[in-house]
Amino acid sequence: MTTSEKKNGRILAIVVMFCVYAMIAFVTNLAAPIGTIWGFKFAGNSTLGMMGNMMNFLAYLFMGIPAGNMLVKIGYKKTALWAMAVGFIGLLVQWLSSIVGTDTVVTNIGGSPVTLNFFVYLLGAFICGFCVCMLNTVCCPMLNLLGGGGKAGNQLLQSAGALNSLAGTLTPLFVGAMIGQLTTKTQMADVGPLMWVAMGVFAVAFVVVGLTAIPEPGNNGSGKKVKYSHSPWNFRHTVLGVIAIFFYVGIEIGIPGTLNFYLADQGASGAGVIGAASTIAGAIVAIYWLLMLVGRTLSGFISGSVSTRAQITTVASVGIILVVLSILIPKENGIAVPGIVYDPVENTQEILATAGVPSFVANEFIETKDMTLLAPYAKLIHEEFQLTPADVLTDLTTTPRVPVSALLLILCGLCTSCMWGGIFNLAVEGLGKYTAQASGIFMMMVVGGGVMPLVQSWIAGQAGYMASYWLIVAMLAYILFYGVAGHKNVNTDIPVDEEEAVDPRNL
Repeated sequence: MTTSEKKNGRILAIVVMFCVYAMIAFVTNLAAPIGTIWGFKFAGNSTLGMMGNMMNFLAYLFMGIPAGNMLVKIGYKKTALWAMAVGFIGLLVQWLSSIVGTDTVVTNIGGSPVTLNFFVYLLGAFICGFCVCMLNTVCCPMLNLLGGGGKAGNQLLQSAGALNSLAGTLTPLFVGAMIGQLTTKTQMADVGPLMWVAMGVFAVAFVVVGLTAIPEPGNNGSGKKVKYSHSPWNFRHTVLGVIAIFFYVGIEIGIPGTLNFYLADQGASGAGVIGAASTIAGAIVAIYWLLMLVGRTLSGFISGSVSTRAQITTVASVGIILVVLSILIPKENGIAVPGIVYDPVENTQEILATAGVPSFVANEFIETKDMTLLAPYAKLIHEEFQLTPADVLTDLTTTPRVPVSALLLILCGLCTSCMWGGIFNLAVEGLGKYTAQASGIFMMMVVGGGVMPLVQSWIAGQAGYMASYWLIVAMLAYILFYGVAGHKNVNTDIPVDEEEAVDPRNL
């Protein structure tokens, strides 16, 4: 193979991995905004609403090590193909939750009936977790190795992460737009079209990856078995990096996930957002993912000259400052939601139309602000939205505001943007032949993205949404420690070059 062909093959492999990275974010970021549907159904129980996210990340705990072993045994390409097939099935099961068991009550939680389709949805989220675990296991080491490790490897990871963040930005926007105003009739079927689009993307990606010649990092082409006298667990900086990844994913998901519930909650414990709080929450949270896109793009540009260690310590420090300030600033300090995000008139029209109010009555109410016009429809409005005519008038005449603390939290997207690639880059530095196994271990610990947000949701239920962010502060402090000292490889005496295993029968 000529040098030109090798270069073209490398570029094509990078492009494919970039696209796969985007798919990871899309599937992962479905859980939190869709969770608002279940949270509303279960009387505002945000912990139950986050169960889909928990199941998605719980899969990493079971699939991380097997995914790493798959890389070693069947290679990167076949692992990616298996992942896409599994992802298609997971999305299909989630879609089935909109039609299967919708009226079959299985149990009661907190006085709210839990139907069978909720468990079908959780199963689908769990299956999707297997998919994204395998895809992550493939993408991270491959991009790091295609970039040559070190600063260049981190640069490639951050550039791919930018596309990942773009998909992460669009997902809550799409879901929020499809859900709109949460009502008693809001169901999984409302986001069904998005599921079908996602399944179509997976089907196309399966064909594209199948036809692409993806290089196999670490393949010596001899077919001989490589000797592994140690494991990634023997490297201190890798073990500490595994813990850092566990906390990092909890931070990345916990910040916007809890914020979504906080802004969408129109009760006393919520942010007090007036109007279509769910739509507003989706738009605000999308900015967090957009800032992750900005941060990863910037990191992709500077990583060739700025060390990974410097980036990690800087963003962890700034993140701690932003989160602490967001906790301390009262929610009464807010700013108006821009008209491009939310239009009170459009929201009022949607509410009244859904409640069965004739359009001519709705238009007259919007023009005159006369609540008596809605009196004949008060029961319908309350049954549909738990709103009174006075509430509808308030929604119409008041510009909704979001707390300043929410804006500080979405700025954390700039900080979390480069942590994943940076931690992975530092933790696998100097591992050589143990990199693929380490990747599987890292994917196992991504379960932190399900465990820690669930812990945060529990804290939010006990002490309040903003108080739960002290957990984020503690995890950021650990990331700071890892960037300052924990990343250093103190096990350089362990041989990491490929060494052929000797068959005793040949001695």
